[in-house]
Amino acid sequence: MFIGFSEAETFLRNCRDVVIITHQSPDGDCIGAGFGLKDILAEIGIRSRVVCSDPFPTRYDFMTCTGAGEEFEPKTVIAVDIADEKLMGRYQEIYGGKVNLCIDHHISNKNYAERTLLRGHATAACEVIYDLAKYMGVTITPHCATCLYTGIATDSGCFKYDCTTPRAHEIAAEMKRCYDINFARINRYMFDVKSLGRLKLEAKVVELLEERLDGKLAILAVTQEMMEQLGIAMEELEGFAPLTIQLENTEVGILMREREDGVFKCSFRSADSINVSAICQTLGGGGHAKAAGCQLSGDMETIKDTLTEAVRKALEE
Repeated sequence: MFIGFSEAETFLRNCRDVVIITHQSPDGDCIGAGFGLKDILAEIGIRSRVVCSDPFPTRYDFMTCTGAGEEFEPKTVIAVDIADEKLMGRYQEIYGGKVNLCIDHHISNKNYAERTLLRGHATAACEVIYDLAKYMGVTITPHCATCLYTGIATDSGCFKYDCTTPRAHEIAAEMKRCYDINFARINRYMFDVKSLGRLKLEAKVVELLEERLDGKLAILAVTQEMMEQLGIAMEELEGFAPLTIQLENTEVGILMREREDGVFKCSFRSADSINVSAICQTLGGGGHAKAAGCQLSGDMETIKDTLTEAVRKALEE
């Protein structure tokens, strides 16, 4: 069932021994939400630990430096920034059907948890958690503020995406005023610092980008072989999807990333009015109107054709 801040506060103040689940292929928002919530729970005397099906990328060490948390048998399960249980990865086998609270901002949330605090208009899950902490009157530590700011900044593309709310800007101002967050350092490492392999891949985008549907769709496919040749890891492709909608006539851009198991993680971006969340839902995925994703298995060219047909139908509606 969907709940508000009051019910969420009551639940959090009465829960114990919490495992906080973040989604597979972790990004700045789910990591910031996970570790930010961990700090908030510590302030009210509740121990917790943060788990993820995949390793946390080293670029987020400044958030995960506090440690995932001590080992204990969890009595409470909380999911953050997870719209669908299948995004838990291997933890779905352990905690599927057992999530007590989900804190999320995806309009495609499947309402799988016992309780869901959903703010579909929010820029990031971290925005929801920040407002929840303020509602509860909990002290926000400098580390917690850093985590929550990072999640908002990364999910908003440093405050330039359509999903950026006035509240996101207000929170950023509050954090600068109250917690003296080092915005410049965070933004540099989140958006500017890249490996040599990542820069080489960006240089190849022009020759790799494939136009379809008279240029209205752009697809960029990155295979395991390419990543190996360039010496880059899957995690370094985070933030790459927006490059697919830089062409002036493109309406939908898709970044295809091949995982080690051969499954392609497909990240959609909308340049204007096309709801890519609706497209992804037809393919078993979901997300936001302007940024969504799905996962598909099979031959790369066949997958491209499947994606193209789904986008074509959306363009014709």
